[in-house]
Amino acid sequence: MSSHGHGVQGRRREYPYALFLLPGALAFLAVIVVPFLMNTGVSLTHWQGVGSPKWAGLDNYRELLDDSAFWESFRHSLAMVVAMAVLPTALGLVLAAALFDYVAKHIGTRTASVLRACFYLPQVLPIAVAGIVWSWILAPENGALNEALDAVGLGSLRHDWLGDPDFALYSVMAVMVWVQLGFPLVVFMAGLQRADPSLHEAAELDGASWWRRFWHVTLVQIRPEIYVVLLWCTIAALKVFGAVYVLTKGGPGGATNVPSYFSFQSFFEKTQVGYGSAVSTALTVIILALALVALRLQTRAEDR
Repeated sequence: MSSHGHGVQGRRREYPYALFLLPGALAFLAVIVVPFLMNTGVSLTHWQGVGSPKWAGLDNYRELLDDSAFWESFRHSLAMVVAMAVLPTALGLVLAAALFDYVAKHIGTRTASVLRACFYLPQVLPIAVAGIVWSWILAPENGALNEALDAVGLGSLRHDWLGDPDFALYSVMAVMVWVQLGFPLVVFMAGLQRADPSLHEAAELDGASWWRRFWHVTLVQIRPEIYVVLLWCTIAALKVFGAVYVLTKGGPGGATNVPSYFSFQSFFEKTQVGYGSAVSTALTVIILALALVALRLQTRAEDR
């Protein structure tokens, strides 16, 4: 009788786990899987958004492979990866180590916390607000940046930062570094708090300089955080839309266009719904492949 009771109890204890996963699985299905499959279906048609779609097979994807505007937008996306993943990760590492090692120990933990919050603030600001403020700063006529250059006698460097095709992409990249920097900084500071302080002390006693300690001790201990930040920021860079929409609308002359904005243009401005769906499906597949490769590399590095 008692063994039967234990069996029922064991079964009862196992049962709820699947139930806890159910809401998340249903939400994933409704919000991600079903829309993705519908989008993929639409990408195999020619459709203007009204009337009935005409079957097109892989026509949209063939057109995409030959579309120089799409490939140019993809090259801009790689520039965004530099601005939103590579640079913020590198700067975030140095700043986190400086705040953790120097500011917190010599000036005070409260100062370090305030500075960390200041760096993180752009992450909390809605991108529309941040974008409008930056478009004022970078405005060609009365923009704060050009006025500041005038004030310090560098008026010859005045520029139409967002309106010049040669400069617009770099201007957007600079804004995205500012937006993205807080996220790696906060993650790395959390990682440093988990790291073993005795290794740092030992390296310091051995006479290692700050850079050597940073390179040989800090980086090694927070490797998992570096992987997570690089993956997260790269995906954010490939999906970037709001900043481009608010700052430049992909202009001037497509100089700052990125795949997500290119897809939006095809959908809503050119009403090529099938083609826009093909762009977003291709982008989703690229992001998924990239995430899987990064996760595989991370697990292999951690196993090693």
